[in-house]
Amino acid sequence: MDNIIIKEASPEDALARIEYSKKIGAETDNLSFGAEGFPISVEGEEEYIRSVLKDERSCSFFAWRDKEIIGDVSLTGMPRRMNHRAELGITVLKSEWNKGLGSRLLEMAIEYAKSHGIEIINLEVRSDNFRAIHVYEKFGFRKIGASPAYFKIGDSYIDFDIMYLDLREN
Repeated sequence: MDNIIIKEASPEDALARIEYSKKIGAETDNLSFGAEGFPISVEGEEEYIRSVLKDERSCSFFAWRDKEIIGDVSLTGMPRRMNHRAELGITVLKSEWNKGLGSRLLEMAIEYAKSHGIEIINLEVRSDNFRAIHVYEKFGFRKIGASPAYFKIGDSYIDFDIMYLDLREN
């Protein structure tokens, strides 16, 4: 965990973020994209980051080592009558798995939620991603359902668990 810097995303990080998405997309089938990464231009990613920065119920943090993104976490605040909720997204380069970075990022997102009036954090995770599920459970997330055939990769259907963390209980 040495020489890792975690900081809020800025529009200047857009190109690095797109390159990171290609790298993690190629490493695992746990994400909604593959080696092609996010289908977005640098300008589109810059605009997306600006919109997150403007939204007090959303955040995006990147973990950096040697000018390269090695992990990220985001909360996306929900609108209107759901504005007490946020969706969590988190990724970590495979080379960093089992080293505590995911827990550090998750902790930052939860602290952000608590300090910005977010009461419930939702997430979806592959039902067979036991490593990630274990980390989420360690932080108090609970499975509340499943979404059958959430992904289709080739001819295979992959179920997802729906989990949530109720910060009102803490």
